Amino acid sequence: MAEQSFDIIIVGGGPGGYVAAIRAAQLKMKVALVEREHLGGICLNWGCIPTKALLRSSEINHLLHNLDAYGFKADNVSFDIAKIVKRSRAVAKQLTDGVKFLMKKNNVTVFDGHAKLAGKGKLKVEKDGKPVADLAAKHIVLATGARARTLPGLEPDGKLVWTYKEAMVPPAMPKSLLVVGSGAIGIEFASFYRNLGAEVTVVEVMDRVLPVEDEEISAFARKAFEKQGMKIITSATVKSLRKGSDNVAVTVEAGGKSQEILVERVILAVGIVGNVENIGLEGTKIKVEKTHVVVNEWSETGEPGVYAIGDLTGPPWLAHKAMHEGVICVEKIAGVKGVHPMETSNIPGCTYCMPQVASVGLTEKAAKAKGHEVRVGKFPFIGNGKAIALGEPEGLVKTVFDAKTGELLGAHMIGAEVTELIQGYGIAKTGELTEAELMHTVFPHPTLSEMMHEAVLAAYGKTLHM
Repeated sequence: MAEQSFDIIIVGGGPGGYVAAIRAAQLKMKVALVEREHLGGICLNWGCIPTKALLRSSEINHLLHNLDAYGFKADNVSFDIAKIVKRSRAVAKQLTDGVKFLMKKNNVTVFDGHAKLAGKGKLKVEKDGKPVADLAAKHIVLATGARARTLPGLEPDGKLVWTYKEAMVPPAMPKSLLVVGSGAIGIEFASFYRNLGAEVTVVEVMDRVLPVEDEEISAFARKAFEKQGMKIITSATVKSLRKGSDNVAVTVEAGGKSQEILVERVILAVGIVGNVENIGLEGTKIKVEKTHVVVNEWSETGEPGVYAIGDLTGPPWLAHKAMHEGVICVEKIAGVKGVHPMETSNIPGCTYCMPQVASVGLTEKAAKAKGHEVRVGKFPFIGNGKAIALGEPEGLVKTVFDAKTGELLGAHMIGAEVTELIQGYGIAKTGELTEAELMHTVFPHPTLSEMMHEAVLAAYGKTLHM
C-alpha cells in the first residue's frame, strides 16, 4: 500500500478534530482527518447536540402542563417518547452531515477507520482489522476524545443500567430512575426525565449537586430541583445494584445509613476516561496521567511532532474548549503571529437543566482561596421585568470582583437562558474589563441581560432595581 503524505493529520473527527482540520486547511496545509465512527464525534452524535434536542422536548412538555399561567388551556396533553428520540437523532444527523460538507468544502481528506501511531510521523489506518491507508505527516494531532467512566460493581449493561448513550434513546419511558452523579451530564438527564414525568433520584458523592459550580448556585439549584419533585441524596455512595427482570434495587449509603431504592433504570454519569488505548502511544515519549494525555500550553505532547487536544487531554472537558484548543494548536504549528495559549479560566461552563446554570471564572470560595479580597454582587430574576413577563422569575446572577483592581474574577448564573447570557461575561474576562467598563455598558431594556449589569452594580452598592 503506497504511503500518502500530508502536512498535518488529525486523528478524531469530534469538535476539536474537525475544527482543527478546517483551520489547518484555511492556513493552506494539506490535511487528512481519520475518524473511526462518526464525524462530529460524541458531541454532535451522542452528546451536546442530541441532548439539547431532548431537553427542548421536555421543556415543552413542562410548559404544556403549566399553560394556565399564560391564559391557555389544553386537555389530554401527552407525548410520544419514540418521536422525541427520533427528532433528537434527526437533529444529530443534520449536523453530522454538515460536518461532512465542511470537510469537502475545505478539501480535507477523510479516512474512515481507526488510526494508530506507527513510528515518527507515521500512522496506520485500519477498518474492521483490514488496512485502509498508510499515512505520513510532520504534524499529527490526536483528538480521540473520551468515553463514559464506569465504577466497579456498577457496570452498565445497556438494558437496566445505562450510560448517556442508552439514556438518549430509551425504547420506552421509564416510570422511575436513579442517576449516579450530579455533574452537568447527570443533572441534564435528571431534568429531562423529571420534566417528562418520571420519578427521579439523584445520588452524588460530594456534599452538593453541581459540585464545580459556586456554592450559592448549587444550593439554589438543589432547591429548584427538589421543588420539581426530584429526590437528591448528597454525600452518598451507591454500594450495590441488584437487578430484577425489569428493575434495579439500588443500595445507597449516606451518613452511615443504608437504604434500598427500587427503580426501573439507573443512569451512570460519573465522569469520563480518555481514549488512550490502541492508538500507538507505546514506545513514544507521550505521557498519560489518569487516562488523559499530558500536554503543554501549545497542546504538544512529549513526542516531537505529536499533539493532543480536547477530551483526550486535561479539563475542562468541553466541546468549545476542544474547538479553541484545536485552533490554537494548528495556528502555533503554522507560525501564525499573535497566537497565545488558552486561558482556561475564561472558558464558560453551561448546564442545560431547568433552570439552566452557567458560569465562567472563579467561584467566590476559589477567589478567596487564591488570596483575593473580593467584592460580590447578586441580582435575582424576580427583580427583572423580562424574567417576570416570561413567567421565569426564579434565578440569580452573581459576580465576583477583585476589590483592589476591579478585575472580574468570576460570574455565576442560574435561571432561564443563562447559557445564552454567560458569553457576555466571557467577553468581559477575555477583554480584561473592570467594573468601570461594565458599569458604563448600556444593556437593552427589557432583557434578561439587564441582570448582568445589575449584578455588577450590586458588587459596588449601586444596584438600581432592588
